[in-house]
Amino acid sequence: MGVPLLDLKAHHEPLQQEIMAALEQTFRSQSFILGPEVGKLEERVATYCQAKHGVGVTSGTDALLIALMALGIGPGDEVVTTPYSFFATAGAVVRLGAKPVLVDIDPVTYNIAPSKIDSAVTSKTKAIIPVHLYGQCADMGPIMDLAKRHNFSVIEDAAQAIGAEYRDGQRACSMGTIGCLSFFPSKNLGCLGDGGMVVTNNPELAEQMRVLRVHGSKPKYYHKLIGGNFRLDTIQAAVLNVKLNYLDGWTKKRQENADRYETLFQQSSLVQRGKVRLPEAVYRPSGAKHYHIYNQFVLRVERRDDLMAYLKQKGIGAEIYYPVPFHLQECFRYLGYRQGDFPESERAANETVAIPIYPELTLEQQTEVVKAITAFYQ
Repeated sequence: MGVPLLDLKAHHEPLQQEIMAALEQTFRSQSFILGPEVGKLEERVATYCQAKHGVGVTSGTDALLIALMALGIGPGDEVVTTPYSFFATAGAVVRLGAKPVLVDIDPVTYNIAPSKIDSAVTSKTKAIIPVHLYGQCADMGPIMDLAKRHNFSVIEDAAQAIGAEYRDGQRACSMGTIGCLSFFPSKNLGCLGDGGMVVTNNPELAEQMRVLRVHGSKPKYYHKLIGGNFRLDTIQAAVLNVKLNYLDGWTKKRQENADRYETLFQQSSLVQRGKVRLPEAVYRPSGAKHYHIYNQFVLRVERRDDLMAYLKQKGIGAEIYYPVPFHLQECFRYLGYRQGDFPESERAANETVAIPIYPELTLEQQTEVVKAITAFYQ
């Protein structure tokens, strides 16, 4: 029995009638650009993230870009971030002529290590981008303290973390200056193409980003700013308004699947033998067992590449996120970093593998995944 890394067909099939009805309603309205569904989604997502304002944009990448633009980040500025994330985190910084300054990760959460940030801050530092990787919040308490002390902005990259919570129940995107979300189809809340959103508690920044997403025009054809075409399609917003109703239920199923994996792996003895290290849900707000939302379920394993080849042979979906940290990417060679500069990021890149965790995953499928990994290490 094969097990896919993600099964979008199983995910969307129960929602087909609702989604098609929402698409038909949008078609009948003929309001395809910034139609009423966009405003509705912005309000709902902002509230869900414990923020006051939401601005729908074209993608998670453009969410990062427009956030940096709204904060005036440009040539000569430095932005502190992690070497271990999806490319857009650093790419958006460079596109504006600014310099990404990299700080190594915590080996347990895979998020930026706050204890290492202070030494990377200079007089040119204008912002920090902590990434809530794989669905778990970065350690935002000390990060926000640093930002306040040094007077720089905090952009939360929550592309994989909508609904994730930090201490005291603070949700991803509610703590920093601006939060950035992605609605790519594989995300916990995904649309039927590209989409994203920025959320903030700052009304001036929210208005700035609304203007920036329409080429900087307000009113139409009058430009005080140079922006871009960063508008979220009404069609995608309509789909997301349907799916948002189910997000908490899907999160609960992902967490239940994570708990089930923990039991299965403990029974397999792989953890005890040191062959597999499970992800750890570090923050437990409001007395909860965890509020990691498991956009990915990432193992740290021995002989990772050999395991990947074996799982592929067995029809088990698996993925490596992210095999080359930023400091070793050819396009960032000019930054002057070398192999060994960020050892935890390099270890994570060489030792981690993601296995299926989607809400529709069955016990039988999870058992099959663990059996295959157990067989590989026998």
